[in-house]
Amino acid sequence: MPTQTRTLHIPTADGRADAFAAFPEAFPGAGERHPGVLMYPDGFGIRPVLREMAAELAGHGFYVLVPNVFYRHGPTPVIDLPAYIGGEDRSAVLGRLMPLIQEHTAERSLRDADAFLRFLTTRPEAAAGPVAVTGYCFGGLLATRTAAAHPEQVAALAAFHAPVGAAGSDALAGITARAHFGHAESDLTPEALRELNKTLDAAGVDHTSEIYPGTVHGFTMSDTDAFDPAGLRRHWDRLLPLLKGALADG
Repeated sequence: MPTQTRTLHIPTADGRADAFAAFPEAFPGAGERHPGVLMYPDGFGIRPVLREMAAELAGHGFYVLVPNVFYRHGPTPVIDLPAYIGGEDRSAVLGRLMPLIQEHTAERSLRDADAFLRFLTTRPEAAAGPVAVTGYCFGGLLATRTAAAHPEQVAALAAFHAPVGAAGSDALAGITARAHFGHAESDLTPEALRELNKTLDAAGVDHTSEIYPGTVHGFTMSDTDAFDPAGLRRHWDRLLPLLKGALADG
């Protein structure tokens, strides 16, 4: 399905967040509306690979909004990134990003979630009704917090190579969305996975949660040395049925 993109600015309590949206291309005057998805980038932020992934998702019939979560430090790109993030470049980039990530408190992320979801519901190309949130790495934690804080609005949650447990058991207990958590093999031991799943089960979360074999942290991102093609395919195989099922039912 052909798609188009649009650069946007989201008003928040702390200023304007730059963002972009990808959505199916409509015939002139068609006025089509599509289920909304809030996609949080990984810690490296908005860049070509995120635009490609958003366009891929939009091609399946969704309106995908991708915000710059570090907008308080400037517009995209917040820091200069190499075309390929690996080796010494990766270490240097992470060294510059970690202070921004550490400053992005739970309180900030929840204020932003309110603004991002409110903005998403105003888009003329986005359908009324429930939405989905998805995210990668640090963005997966933000997606989890967003779903927990907005159970009445978020029908589906997906997080990949993300520190889901950092949201805390109280937050996890607030999730009413259908959820999928795809973990890197290097991020989570089988024992830790069992403990996380026990917490999710106890909270009554309708979820799947699994380790993707042979993967390392960041496996979905094709512009990094962590990329795993099989892991990315598995990610799409889990994400698309989740979103289509939850949003269609909603």
